[in-house]
Amino acid sequence: MSWFVYIIEASDNSLYTGITTDLDRRFKQHASGVGAKYFKSRDPIKFVYTEAADNRSRASIREAEIKKLTHAKKLQLTAR
Repeated sequence: MSWFVYIIEASDNSLYTGITTDLDRRFKQHASGVGAKYFKSRDPIKFVYTEAADNRSRASIREAEIKKLTHAKKLQLTAR
């Protein structure tokens, strides 16, 4: 099973980082309000970054690394 780390741009121009095994399903969950509480007050616009990981552990580690980045560094990451 493949895992993915992703960044979604939100309606307030913020960036949300998460992990999943199914990008389409996860985006639909966020859009319907079933996903993270983060999207209760804002709408997900689009994926701006995705990265494959070998397993959940590596995806979680990478997610934590990305979450520690500044907004500007995340934007640089998404520009690649």
